[in-house]
Amino acid sequence: MRFFLPLLLLAPLGAQSPDRVLARDIFKQLIETNTTDSVGDNTRAAEAMAARFRAAGYADSDVKVLVPKEMPRKGNVVVRLRGTSSSTGPAKPILFIGHLDVVEAKREDWSFDPFQFRERDGYFYGRGTSDMKGDVAVLVTTFLRLKREGFRPSRDLILALTSDEEGGPGNGVQWLVKEHRDLIDAAFCINSDAGGGHIKNGKRIFMSMEAAEKVFLSFKLETTNPGGHSSLPPKDNAIYHLAAALTRLSSFEFPVHLFDVTKTGFERAAAFHESESGGQVAADMRAIARNPNDAAAAARLSASPYYNAQLRTTCVATMLSGGHAENALPQLASAVVNCRILPVDSPAEIRKTLERVFNDPKIKMTEMNEPQSTSYTPINPAVMAAVTASTQAHWPGLPVIPLMETGATDGIWLIAGGIPTYGVSGIFGDEDDVRAHGKDERILVQSFYEALDFMYDVVTSVAKPSAAPKQ
Repeated sequence: MRFFLPLLLLAPLGAQSPDRVLARDIFKQLIETNTTDSVGDNTRAAEAMAARFRAAGYADSDVKVLVPKEMPRKGNVVVRLRGTSSSTGPAKPILFIGHLDVVEAKREDWSFDPFQFRERDGYFYGRGTSDMKGDVAVLVTTFLRLKREGFRPSRDLILALTSDEEGGPGNGVQWLVKEHRDLIDAAFCINSDAGGGHIKNGKRIFMSMEAAEKVFLSFKLETTNPGGHSSLPPKDNAIYHLAAALTRLSSFEFPVHLFDVTKTGFERAAAFHESESGGQVAADMRAIARNPNDAAAAARLSASPYYNAQLRTTCVATMLSGGHAENALPQLASAVVNCRILPVDSPAEIRKTLERVFNDPKIKMTEMNEPQSTSYTPINPAVMAAVTASTQAHWPGLPVIPLMETGATDGIWLIAGGIPTYGVSGIFGDEDDVRAHGKDERILVQSFYEALDFMYDVVTSVAKPSAAPKQ
């Protein structure tokens, strides 16, 4: 098939265009700016990007570095490219986001300094290359290019580069939604921290677009007992109550519940699996897409933890504690059950289901957090069309598969705030060599450069320019 192109046969890069040179310089600057939570400075990175936008001709009023007063290292930068229409009604802006922070990286754990940008053997190396300073450099270069070319979108385009997605007290997207909603309010968002191309055995296999995220909700389970001496064990033991309830949970499965993202994802992934991993997986994907009540197909797909998570809401015990002394009966036993809820399922109904599964009035169940999002917006056809068109232009025949994120990104804060969010990245990663958050993190040099044109096409497609206004 045309899109199964061995990476070894890809054309050499040759002379670099000015945009590629610029993108590499931005990438290097970002990698060599430490933005870890412990000792890094996100504000320094935000200010460096802001300086580039101002130098490119963006007005000071359209480039804002926003720093929480009590957290001077947790700055964010928000940039606006003005469109030809007002920022209300059908011409509401489009938001693009990426995070500047990275996870911790110790020199002794790496083969070299993780905060030194390196190019070697066809890869860029450094902490944050894949998660996600490569994508940030692509977004920054795209917005600089649009300004240089005098591109006038039909609506405002907003770029927000933020802090603490990887953890820490100053999550930038959450803070912007709460404190500066007017600066980032948008019809929808494109988040480059999700989606992207997949490589297997040296071949491009598909482009993914994240079109939904599961909802995070944890429950604390507690059971109490008067206790007593361990030499006189009663049948009514707090730990036994809890263990029995968790055992019932371990054998319970929520029903299959497909929606537009997962249904389409299985339908499109079937063709790939038919050629790559045999007919049964492909047949099961097609069967479950046609009939979610196909128990046999669901059972076979559920053997894969990933497919199981795509099929249904999942709840699993993640923490357990109990007792206060080895020679005393437990007076308190507790556990944490973490749920990743389908965006089309109701958290309240999930709680009721768990109560039925536990079936023990002596167990107290408490929600540990507010569900981050309880609403779902179907796939935006304009975004899917833009991703598909750009993919076909650069990698003809490569399938585009919408996916649901089983974990979470910063998009969850926007979704909760009523801004639909879609994960789009043009960078390809090897499914068998995932180094994000790990040792010697890297991305392919050629994939980084190709992502520049891919993202430029996506942005200009979703923000089609209007005709020049009459004088």
